[in-house]
Amino acid sequence: MKANCYNPHTPYGLCLVSLTYLRLVLCLLLLCSLPVMAQSSNGINKWQFPHKPDVQASQPSNLPFYPSRAQTGNRPLTPDMFEDPAICQGCHPVIYQQWKGSNMANSWDDPIYKSLFKRASKATNGEIDNFCMACHSPIGMTSMKLTGADIDSERHIPGVTCDVCHNISAITGHDNAAYVLTPDKNKPTKLGPHADAASPYHQTAYSDLHTRSEICATCHNVTHPFNSTPIERTYDEWQESVYNEQGIQCQDCHMTPGPGTNNNPGKSAVMGKERKHVYSHDFSGGNSTLHEYFGAKESAELARAMLRSAAKMEFIDLPKTVTKGDTVTIKVKVTNIGAGHKLPTGFPEGREVWVDFKATSSNMQVYRSGEVIDGHTEKNTRNFKVWLGDANGNVVDLNVWEVDRVLADTRIPPKGFAIVDYTFVVPDNAGEHLTLNATLNYWPFSQHLIDELLGKGKLKVDIVEMTTASALITIAPASQQHTLITTTH
Repeated sequence: MKANCYNPHTPYGLCLVSLTYLRLVLCLLLLCSLPVMAQSSNGINKWQFPHKPDVQASQPSNLPFYPSRAQTGNRPLTPDMFEDPAICQGCHPVIYQQWKGSNMANSWDDPIYKSLFKRASKATNGEIDNFCMACHSPIGMTSMKLTGADIDSERHIPGVTCDVCHNISAITGHDNAAYVLTPDKNKPTKLGPHADAASPYHQTAYSDLHTRSEICATCHNVTHPFNSTPIERTYDEWQESVYNEQGIQCQDCHMTPGPGTNNNPGKSAVMGKERKHVYSHDFSGGNSTLHEYFGAKESAELARAMLRSAAKMEFIDLPKTVTKGDTVTIKVKVTNIGAGHKLPTGFPEGREVWVDFKATSSNMQVYRSGEVIDGHTEKNTRNFKVWLGDANGNVVDLNVWEVDRVLADTRIPPKGFAIVDYTFVVPDNAGEHLTLNATLNYWPFSQHLIDELLGKGKLKVDIVEMTTASALITIAPASQQHTLITTTH
């Protein structure tokens, strides 16, 4: 029997019983669905508010270098526990030279980092100091008791040296310097990827961790230490990609002599064994700007080669002809073919890939988008980047410690693509052809940001041309009819 509360002939008691029964069923269904709802939201929430311990007050005692997650195995460290990289050079001359030109070696001396760190330390009364230093000078933070005041110190402060990575014995997480650094002065042992390595100077031990991306995660996933907003997610981007599924690790791309080089035969040490593959220690990325600043020309060119292998670009669905006076839409497809993470990845306030698109006819500019004006890409540029925001939803351009949320993310995932379009009118005075040119550009920081941090003219940002595309379309007189081919996406 079907109860209808809006039927005057239905007994009130039956209606009440039916409603009560309905409420009970709905409550049971809701309770049963709660675990499923919680489970299904985990994948989304990790990009918004990653898991943090429930008891915030317990963090400083559990983390000796709070707010970083770095640990030293419950042992105090001193600077003399770490070898000077110059000593390593004796047996590893090639690897030493590669490292010396890397941004790892210069992580503390990086002028952009220094300027931002000074601002952050002052703005947070030093609360952020360990968080920054943990990845830019692990030795300085764990053994030299550095603070923000040391940023202008004249004493030598090491960046990420040989003895940092090769003394990481474990990790406790995948962000915010969650490494365990355990050098042993009395029994120096270097951890690495070879089980049969031998040295007359130190002991060696095989470390599976050093062959996997997880060791990179500690400093290439960055979470705001006080509100858990994801700042950088390079490791997570890789972890959820086809590269991870295929067993391709960070080291397989960033510790080779160049893109597409799978084998690098040679010796890790002058007295070492001949090996099919020796990991390069250039740690090639996309920041040619810093390499140029430090005079590492070879490393800068290697960074450019990495960028040029990362993407392809093409015009799609182009009309065969266009007519003077008509409105046309041109589509450009950009595909991430070579980066095992989003394109671009890393420091979100700086990293930007964009399309510089030009349409010309008879040496006349018909349309332009993507020009750099006053150190910025111009308004309405089709770009791929992250926009971070503060608690009020305002865009944060510089003060990363004020970040409270991710406002937008237009970057391209591994093996993914994006289609951008340009709509404009073909002028009546156009010539016989419409020439289309698109250039895919990258910079690690906008020139405006660098000028704001360091002063105008102090450092020139290297804009890298990643790839290009071009096309030629016939322009028909206004009197001729034609069909304009368009698609929607």
